[in-house]
Amino acid sequence: MAELIGPRLYSCCNCRNHVALHDDAISKAFQGRNGRAFLFSHAMNVMVGPKEDRQLMTGLHTVADVYCCDCHEVLGWKYERAYEETQKYKEGKYILEKSKIVREDWS
Repeated sequence: MAELIGPRLYSCCNCRNHVALHDDAISKAFQGRNGRAFLFSHAMNVMVGPKEDRQLMTGLHTVADVYCCDCHEVLGWKYERAYEETQKYKEGKYILEKSKIVREDWS
C-alpha cells in the first residue's frame, strides 16, 4: 500500500506553526533582514502588522511585517505596494526569512 504524502510545509522556527506551503514558493533568491529569504504567493497562520514605507534593495515599497499567529515571531513581511513598475509583481506576496522557517515532515 502506498504511503499518503501530504503537502510539503514550512513552519515557524520557534513554535512549529505551519506558515506556508512549498508549492506557494515563487523564489528562493530574495534577501531578508537576516540573510536569504523566500518569496511566497500565500502565507497561512500569520498576522500582518501595520503598513509602512520601507526602502529595500529594489526600491521603495509599502510593506507590513508578518508575525506567526501562535508565538508572534517576526517571520518576514508582506509587500503591500511597489512604487517601481518592475517590482509590481511582488504586491500581495510574502517574504519569509529562511532563518525563521523550517521544512516540516519532508520525505
